Amino acid sequence: MTDNKLESDSPGLASRKGIFAWMADITPEQWKIFGVTFSGWTFGAMDILLFTFAAVSIAEVFSLSPKAVGGIFSVVLFSTAFGGILFGIVSDYAGRVKAITLTILCYSFFAGLSAFSPNIIFLIVCSVLLGLGMGGQWASGKTLVAETWPKEHRGKAIGMVQSGWSVGYLLIALLAALILPRFEVELGWRILFLVGAVPLLLIFYIRRNLAEPEIWRKTSRMRKEKKLDAGGQEFTLNQIFKGELLRYTVMSTFLTSFCMIAYWGLMFWVPQFLARPMEEGGVGFGMEGFIWIVPLSLGAFFGCNTFGWISDRLGRRPVFISYLLIMAVLVYFFGHATTVKQVLILGLLVGFFGTGFYSGFGAIFSELFPTRARATAQGFCYNVGRGVAAFTPPLVGYVAEIQGYGPALVTISVFALAGAFVAFILPETKGKELDI
Repeated sequence: MTDNKLESDSPGLASRKGIFAWMADITPEQWKIFGVTFSGWTFGAMDILLFTFAAVSIAEVFSLSPKAVGGIFSVVLFSTAFGGILFGIVSDYAGRVKAITLTILCYSFFAGLSAFSPNIIFLIVCSVLLGLGMGGQWASGKTLVAETWPKEHRGKAIGMVQSGWSVGYLLIALLAALILPRFEVELGWRILFLVGAVPLLLIFYIRRNLAEPEIWRKTSRMRKEKKLDAGGQEFTLNQIFKGELLRYTVMSTFLTSFCMIAYWGLMFWVPQFLARPMEEGGVGFGMEGFIWIVPLSLGAFFGCNTFGWISDRLGRRPVFISYLLIMAVLVYFFGHATTVKQVLILGLLVGFFGTGFYSGFGAIFSELFPTRARATAQGFCYNVGRGVAAFTPPLVGYVAEIQGYGPALVTISVFALAGAFVAFILPETKGKELDI
């Protein structure tokens, strides 16, 4: 069972030397929590990205333009925003573990059902419901980790969990490269979506092995017994818009909005940038070019983990700003890549800095907001940013139709710079004790 030691400081905490010595401070229960949240986020990333890799095939089967494809994914991103807010509230009231279980059930089931879509409307409906579940996974998982791991290692843990996104990206890239070229267009993308139902198996492990964190159970008891202060007894979504929390909510929402516009403006179109012919502004690798997502994913994996390590030492804010500034510069060069060597080198770097900053959201938001509304705040700030970013794929698609896919990718650098500015005015939270 989860107990008070999950979040308390042990005598030898962070006192040993060596790059992996800190692992001795982590309990088996904390490793279980990490394993579940990492897996849930990995499979969630895989399932939400199914559409981006199948987009070329789906566009051909249903006769869709690039703007239409981008528009459909925008609808999916909107649904993740609603799902994130909804399940953030569920997590605060019903529990982190319960919310994680429901989100995995939702995104896995509808990913598999998408494989049987008879028309584009059915596929859109399934994708929207998939997005609802995936949207809720982030806030529930990051909150659970933040509330159970030691504060000295909070950044590392959340960074490691966040790196699951790059693993999910890598999985779907490899699956797409293996499946899509080997089957007829009509069949290949359906097989790809059917694989998305595999995470349903994870639910059985969660139900047998995970308990709610002590800090949440304490807060839940206080809420039921009406022992929280007047503000704490209010509906959680109301709480984050009052007092000092309002300032944090506004700033955090602007941060995620700018960052996600930059991220999704790049990542949604990268597979098509690699696959499209050079005369359309792409690299011209064809669908086999999806394999070149591998360096991007590897870079993202190390970027997320490195962010956690560095931010535990130097602070959340300076590391966040550095990653965003470097990303803004790299995107320009990546958008003009024309050779395998350029895609390999720049892909590693763009993945490292262009995804690595995501590790900062979970730690910063967990430390800014109290337990009584933590998941609600995380779900709202993170997923409103997703909702705003939903406008980006069709915008980039519009530019791609006029200028080509390479120049279209460059347009998102300005948003990375805007995100760096917001990060600069946020308070530093490294090492902060979590509030009730």
